[in-house]
Amino acid sequence: MDGSIEKSKIQTLYEACSLVFSQKEPPSFQQIQWLKNLLGIFEAKDVGIDEFGICGSPSSSQNENKGQICVQSISEITYIHIHECDDFSIGVFCFPAGGALPLHDHPGMTVFSKVLYGSVYVKAYDWVLKVDTSSSTSKTLGLASRVREEIIMRAPCETSVLYPTSGGNIHSFTALTPCTILDVLTPPYSDDLGRPSTYFSLFPLSSLPDYVVLEERDLPEDLVVRGAPYMGPQIDAGHDFC
Repeated sequence: MDGSIEKSKIQTLYEACSLVFSQKEPPSFQQIQWLKNLLGIFEAKDVGIDEFGICGSPSSSQNENKGQICVQSISEITYIHIHECDDFSIGVFCFPAGGALPLHDHPGMTVFSKVLYGSVYVKAYDWVLKVDTSSSTSKTLGLASRVREEIIMRAPCETSVLYPTSGGNIHSFTALTPCTILDVLTPPYSDDLGRPSTYFSLFPLSSLPDYVVLEERDLPEDLVVRGAPYMGPQIDAGHDFC
């Protein structure tokens, strides 16, 4: 390979994640800031997303920017899988305007989210007290605190980071416009390893405006997340750390 060929942003991110997350110790503050800054320079085109084109379905559309997915034409929440191993996963969520991911958690995980295009309304909470309501249902119920005022994240904006027990580990997204979000999760979701994705119903407390009661709920029947192929620069995993 010609050594003068510039490495893609996604390849650089993959190698950085492999280096940081393959270690036995949790990532340090400096490493988290390094990764946060790496995600901060991404644009939609760096992961095969065409922000402005109008074309067909994500799985079949081809426009003048060959092989790019046209975010304006997406009608359902779409997840683009880029990479996953035991230590981390990289992927992109594409939302149509009004598309929503209900309140859900990230057990024992650190999550980096970078809005690449559009705007999204975010609610975020952390547990204050969590209990299992009964051995028969094993459903989680508890008190959670609002991490910050509900916010709107608009591209370009800073990469957000949430931690296993802080920073808004339980959050929801509602797209105000068509939008895309690049996500890095470490470690990834795994039912077998005790890291399932759990959804919650929210009950406000009028006497405590910064606190809510959260109750585990079944996967929402109306939640549809379709898959689409990754159309951006390919990752060379020949020296995979995972």
